[in-house]
Amino acid sequence: MTEKMTMGNMQMIPIELIDVLNPRDRNKRVFDEIVANIQMIGLKKPITVTPRIGADGITRYLLICGEGRMKAFRSLGETGIPALVVDVDDENALIMSLTENIARRHYRPLELLAGIQLLYGQGYDKKTIAKKTGLCVEYVQGILTLLKKGEERLLVAVEQGRIPLNAALSIVGAGDDDKSIQLALQEAYESGELRGKQLTQARRVIERRQTLGAAVTKGVKRKVQDVTTSSLVKTYQKEVDRQQMVVKKSQQTQQRLLFVVSALRELLADENFTTLLRAEGLDSLPKYLSERVFSGDRSL
Repeated sequence: MTEKMTMGNMQMIPIELIDVLNPRDRNKRVFDEIVANIQMIGLKKPITVTPRIGADGITRYLLICGEGRMKAFRSLGETGIPALVVDVDDENALIMSLTENIARRHYRPLELLAGIQLLYGQGYDKKTIAKKTGLCVEYVQGILTLLKKGEERLLVAVEQGRIPLNAALSIVGAGDDDKSIQLALQEAYESGELRGKQLTQARRVIERRQTLGAAVTKGVKRKVQDVTTSSLVKTYQKEVDRQQMVVKKSQQTQQRLLFVVSALRELLADENFTTLLRAEGLDSLPKYLSERVFSGDRSL
């Protein structure tokens, strides 16, 4: 792919002759801000276009970047807009448009992911993509790994800041085994990567990933299977197995709590231990444990 590009020159281009190369949807509030800004202080940065000869022989222009500014101009009743006209081929025009969108401060998650994927598909390696987009190499490598595995649900969660990239990669590395996934979550928690709200978000993403799949593509209808006696029995058995697993986990949790309560009773019976706790300001317990430790009730 050629990287050559003729230096651009400023021209006033009729808006009706501009075709959008890489259209983007915008939040109405953001668009209104663009319009108000241009109305108040004018166009601070020209749009970028590249010329193309149409089938009728008339020169038209592909918009590389500045769609919001162009639409704002049109909404203000303007028929022309200042533009930097550059001479690039279709491939470079698309790449320039993508990198412009990716480098923006505010972007939609899937927009960023699609941009990185397309750049990679055009033959750019992770270092070049990182350089063009302003992202770090490790981040681009992580995103490409998730893209190759089709983990759209995790990708969106990462881009929305719900879970860290490293945690998402750990979840993928655990495969589909529930025990391995839970272990990956535990390790992420212990390392400090997942705490509080992020840990809750990660669990939700994993549940949806296991239930609905890794992809988040909209508009794809799942095949509806015919209901048969066999399928009903299988569904029932699957639900029974799930319920049994829940009961088993609750019993395990209860046994662990009983052990904790018993151990605390023995420790708190040791005067030296309680003196040490008071000295360190650790002489209180959560209400739930306190009621059971000091009441002598061995049931939970």
